[in-house]
Amino acid sequence: MSFNVSGWSIRRPIPTLVLFLVLTLAGLVSFGQLGVDLNPNIDFPAIVVTVNQTGAGPEELETQVTKTVEDAVAGLGNIDEITSTITDGSSQTVINFTLGTDTDRATNDVRDAIARIRQDLPADAQEPVIRRFDFAGGAILTYAVTSEQRSVEELSDLVDREISRSILSVPGVSQVNRIGGVDPEVRVELDPNQLDALGITATQVNDQIQALNINLPSGRATVGEQEQGLRALGSAPSIEALANYQIQLPNNTAVSLKSLGKVERGFAEVRQAAYFNNQPVVAFSVRRSTGSVLVSVEEGVTAQVAELEQTLPEDIDFELIFTRATDIRDSYQASIDALIIGCVLAVVVVGVFLRDWRATLITATALPLSIIPTFLVLNWFGYTLNSMTLLALTLAVGNLVDDAIVEIENVERHIRMGKPPLRAALDSTAEVGLAVLTTTATVVAVFIPVAFMGGIPGQFFQPFGVTVATATIFSTVVARLMTPMMSAYLLKSKPVKTTPSLNGQGTHLQESSFRPYQTLLNAGLRHRLLTIALAVMFFIGSLMLVPYIPTGLFEAGDTGISTVLV
Repeated sequence: MSFNVSGWSIRRPIPTLVLFLVLTLAGLVSFGQLGVDLNPNIDFPAIVVTVNQTGAGPEELETQVTKTVEDAVAGLGNIDEITSTITDGSSQTVINFTLGTDTDRATNDVRDAIARIRQDLPADAQEPVIRRFDFAGGAILTYAVTSEQRSVEELSDLVDREISRSILSVPGVSQVNRIGGVDPEVRVELDPNQLDALGITATQVNDQIQALNINLPSGRATVGEQEQGLRALGSAPSIEALANYQIQLPNNTAVSLKSLGKVERGFAEVRQAAYFNNQPVVAFSVRRSTGSVLVSVEEGVTAQVAELEQTLPEDIDFELIFTRATDIRDSYQASIDALIIGCVLAVVVVGVFLRDWRATLITATALPLSIIPTFLVLNWFGYTLNSMTLLALTLAVGNLVDDAIVEIENVERHIRMGKPPLRAALDSTAEVGLAVLTTTATVVAVFIPVAFMGGIPGQFFQPFGVTVATATIFSTVVARLMTPMMSAYLLKSKPVKTTPSLNGQGTHLQESSFRPYQTLLNAGLRHRLLTIALAVMFFIGSLMLVPYIPTGLFEAGDTGISTVLV
């Protein structure tokens, strides 16, 4: 004799109530812990290596830098493609690994490979910058820093020294980039008359200054089981130390650098300007790290900016220029509204056809009892409330009440046969148990493979498949445990129906709604060949339209921002 889980729930309602109470509370707690984002987090295994060498041309960089970097990383495992881009003074190499490669490990492997060839790069090349490719990309926030009492130079220094460091302390922030403003520099203006008098040229002075600021290879050292390159670094600790630096003269004597001219702080040539409301400002943009939740990072940055406004001088003002979080919040709220409206409409439709408020209430409980525990699974998998998970819940609303409708309709049928609700629930659930499980298995079998798709689309749609399958499974648990138990104790006995109807149990409204369908069905059965021909033509016509449907992973959205490039 097989075990009837629905019968057990009917006879022992307390464990069932406790189970769903725990699941509901856990789901509500998990809902509060879920982050809000536009799209699922996507891990794209690509590493970018950037090497800058001031004054070097593309041909020089290709032979001395780019080829050296490419050869160094070519031997790493799981590499799919290596591409390089060379511009004046900069070489950028992108290493694409095969999908599924651990990005953290790939980053460490690339960093170790570049460290081994660092001494082979030109002496005047800057330290290679190694970073992960950020699929999310782009700035999430842009602020303008304004002051009526300070110059652009002072604001630039404030952004570089204080504001950027403070914003970088926010969890999830990877970069803070200044927009506009000026870069500080140290100017050495040599006096030609003094140089002639001492018998030294400007080139000789420049060579000695470069020797002071060294960044040269100095051998190798073994650290653990790995061999690492060593470099000798040196520079003047302050502008005063640079001014007092001794320059060797041809007659084997030395004079201070400041005796040959002026050594002073200055600012580099302005190459980028920022304006806000037609006024020059210094702005900064914030980028988030891979895997972080955009809205959470935005909230952290906003709180940090509010704290800076309290600690910085009163004349410093922050103006929010752009934030992606607003669009995400609007999209999230629209999805939640659509989910709620869908649930309400589903309950209304069920109520219209069941025409019993008790049966409608029992069926409606399947929605929250299926959706809320799903948040527990989403939190367990580390998902966020994004376009995919919310779309999955919205599309699954119709499926969530299907099993409950099957259960409650069969219970109603047994009640109309003259059985008391308790006996009707026990008898009916034993009849439809296999049908309910088969329906669930079919839906899960359709959506679970989506969670195991490969490539970037697989990472994008994985939360969608998991969410639909999880909500459907919970709806089956509700239909087999909660719905029969509530039916047994909430439904009322009804008089035996003897008047024949369309389906033996339907109301006049149900019969009226089925008449057009019955008429169409009879017509299709009378003209079988025509019905089949129309179906085949419709199918072929649909396939012919497929090539005209645009394809792409992301659809271009309207962010309300216009960019002009001149």
